[in-house]
Amino acid sequence: MSEIKKEDIKQEVFDLYDDYAHNRLERRDFVQKLSAYAVGGITVASLMSFLMPDYHGAVKIRANDPRLQSDYITYDSPKGGGKIKALLSKPADAKGKLGGIIVVHENRGLNPHIEDVARRAALAGFVSIAPDALTPLGGYPGNDDDGRTMQAKRDRNEMNEDFIAALDYLKNHKDCNGKIGVVGFCFGGGVANMMAVRVPELAAAVPFYGGQPATEDVPKIKAPLLIHYAGLDTRINEGWPAYEAALKANHKEYTEYMYPDVNHGFHNDTTPRYDKAAAELAWKRTIDFFTEKLKA
Repeated sequence: MSEIKKEDIKQEVFDLYDDYAHNRLERRDFVQKLSAYAVGGITVASLMSFLMPDYHGAVKIRANDPRLQSDYITYDSPKGGGKIKALLSKPADAKGKLGGIIVVHENRGLNPHIEDVARRAALAGFVSIAPDALTPLGGYPGNDDDGRTMQAKRDRNEMNEDFIAALDYLKNHKDCNGKIGVVGFCFGGGVANMMAVRVPELAAAVPFYGGQPATEDVPKIKAPLLIHYAGLDTRINEGWPAYEAALKANHKEYTEYMYPDVNHGFHNDTTPRYDKAAAELAWKRTIDFFTEKLKA
C-alpha cells in the first residue's frame, strides 16, 4: 500500500471531506465517492484514515501540563441547555486578574483538539473557557462522527445561549478582569459572529472561517473583529462580500485575513487540511489581538 502524502491528494478529496464533516454527505455516499480517488495502491480505507483527525499525535499542550491549572467545571445556562460542562484553564503562575477567552468548538462538541486550543489560549496569559454544547446529550462521545450526529440534534438557538452564558460565568470569575473575547472555528466561528451581534459587552471576537451574521444585524456589533478565512473555502467565503460591505457601511472595527491556497479547517492540526504556516500566523495574530483588547 502506498504512503499517502498531502501533496498527492486532489482538492476534490478535501472538498468531499468538507461535505462529509458538515453533514452534507452521508458516510455511505462519502465512502462511495471517495472510491474514485483510491488509485495507485491507495485504498479507500487508507484514504479515510488519512483524512480523519489524529487526536493523540497532534496535541500540543497536554492536559497535565504543569504550566497550567486546567479543570472541568459546570456553569448555568438557564436559557440554553441547563448545566453545561466546560474546560477552564489559566496559567499556573498567574498573578492578578486576566482577560478571558471563550473557545468555541466545531460542529462535533468539545473534542481533544479544541481542549488543546483552549489550553494554548490560557498559556498565552488568559483564563479560557471551552464549553461542550453536547453536555445536555451526555457530552462529547469520544469520536467526531457521533459528535456531529449529536450536535445536529440540539437546537441552534439554545446552543447560542450556552455560549453567551459562558461569557456571564467568565465575567464574574475571580480570576477574570471582566474583559472577554471569543474565538471559534467553523460552527464556532459562526458563534463568534453571533456573540458580536448579541453581546454588547463583548470585548473582542475572532471567527475562524465562520458563517456570517445577517447584514441587518451588523449595526448591533460593538466588539472589534479579527476575521480569518481560508482561500479555498468557497462555501463560507461567498458570504464575506456582503458582510464586509455591511461592516464598512456601519463603520465597524474589523480586520480580515484571507489565507490563500488553504482549506476550511486549516488551523486544525489534527487533520491533513492543516496548513502550518497559515495556522501559526493566524494564531499569532489572534493572541496579539486578544492581548491588545483584553489586557489593556
